[in-house]
Amino acid sequence: MMTLSASLNAAEQRRPSRFGRMLEERLPYLIVAPAILILLLVGLFPLIYSLIVSFQRITMTENDTSLVGLLNYSELFRDTRLWASLGHTAIITAIALPLELLVGFLMAQLFIDRMPGRQIFVALLVLPTVISPIVAGATWRLMFDVRFGPIGQILSFFAGEPVRILWTVNPAYVYPAIIICEVWQWSPFMFLLLLAALSNVDQSQLEAAEIDGASYLRVLRAIVLPAIAPVIAVACLIRGLDLVRIFDIIWALTEGGPGSMTETVSLYTYVQGFSQFETSYTAAISFLVIALLTVITTLVLKRMELAR
Repeated sequence: MMTLSASLNAAEQRRPSRFGRMLEERLPYLIVAPAILILLLVGLFPLIYSLIVSFQRITMTENDTSLVGLLNYSELFRDTRLWASLGHTAIITAIALPLELLVGFLMAQLFIDRMPGRQIFVALLVLPTVISPIVAGATWRLMFDVRFGPIGQILSFFAGEPVRILWTVNPAYVYPAIIICEVWQWSPFMFLLLLAALSNVDQSQLEAAEIDGASYLRVLRAIVLPAIAPVIAVACLIRGLDLVRIFDIIWALTEGGPGSMTETVSLYTYVQGFSQFETSYTAAISFLVIALLTVITTLVLKRMELAR
């Protein structure tokens, strides 16, 4: 009896107190709390501060921190250059995104079968994606050079006479120059995603369709595309958002010219913030773009859920 009582007392002593149990339950949260706090300070504080600045009137010559309400946002709707830059961004996105998807899919179809040196070729094709966009844009600007660029020399060779095209100045060729550079750099990104998706298509269905004598287009439409549709949707969403904020390549190629013909919304925001130093107005532009991207992303994600 004494032994049982002593055992119960020892067990009672070993049982953690209420504070100890509370500390043990909340210990994981206490461990990650500093990291979360730092992330909030780094990410959330600038966002909130920019939102406050967008309701003020801060410029290079005036540091007016008093609230002016929706004045900056009302000016957005009267800024024709802003809406023109959004139109330029939409044009580049609408042309470059389908081309990147098509080129990436064709490249993936080419390398879906095993071949000697496949890994080496894939690694070489992915190299443009690794290059910094500003470096890619500067390189293509040199290649488009009317006097010393290899593109002009190649065209002159096939034409049999000198071909002088001002790719980055002539309004008729400036968009093709941007699209060529953008598709060259980011088609390998689509290629990698689609190659991984095609590799996971059910081979038994493909073999059955081949035995039944189905054509390539029928197999593609009925089996391959439905199987890789989720990957295509995600790839298009990622690249679409990236194209909306395109800046580096255009800055290196045309700097938004000729005039403001190729000025995208990111480029216009940069000019307003770091050339004209319209700080509050720049913050308002940023939140307008954030709102537009949020709406577009939400609609795309809902469409993806409905398509499942």
